[in-house]
Amino acid sequence: YKARCQLLNRYVAVKVLKAEYAKDETFVKRFKAEAQSAAALTHPNIVSVYDVGQDGDINYIVMELLETKTLKDYIEENGAMSNELTLKIAAQIASALEVAHRAHIIHRDIKPQNIVLNKNMVAKVTDFGIAKIATTTGATITSFGNTMGSVHYFSPEHAKGGYTDEKSDIYSLGVVMYEMATGKLPFDADSPVSV
Repeated sequence: YKARCQLLNRYVAVKVLKAEYAKDETFVKRFKAEAQSAAALTHPNIVSVYDVGQDGDINYIVMELLETKTLKDYIEENGAMSNELTLKIAAQIASALEVAHRAHIIHRDIKPQNIVLNKNMVAKVTDFGIAKIATTTGATITSFGNTMGSVHYFSPEHAKGGYTDEKSDIYSLGVVMYEMATGKLPFDADSPVSV
């Protein structure tokens, strides 16, 4: 949701945990822990998280409002990007991932739909909703957000449901770079399983 912060008089985005997950105490704890970890990430190429909270049964994250287009929108409208622009955006995404990985956070859903470009072509990585805290075994939210369309960007180990680490994000970045440079995906098929 788009909302106005009355304290600082600015517009923000409010992301709400789906109601079907709100009754699962373990899921809510993981949601809060991972949201707080994402909030700790400060980088010009990562969307800023301002607050995490709960109001009754509603769990929410307040974050920077980005009213621009996604990298996916840009590619669909313009096709393949120049080598210079591909490298510029890829370097920004890689820089954001470096900061997240240093904080032991693996994004796990790097794709053009989760990269927002402003009018100056500065990239911001969004949606740490299925992020994995690398130091916490088994504390990964996998049911948050819509990851079905992400299979084109999954590393082989992620697609097989195996162990994922920082290298999985790097693989996904490579797929995003391929798509930026060519305007198409490296692997495509009729079904997610075939991909």
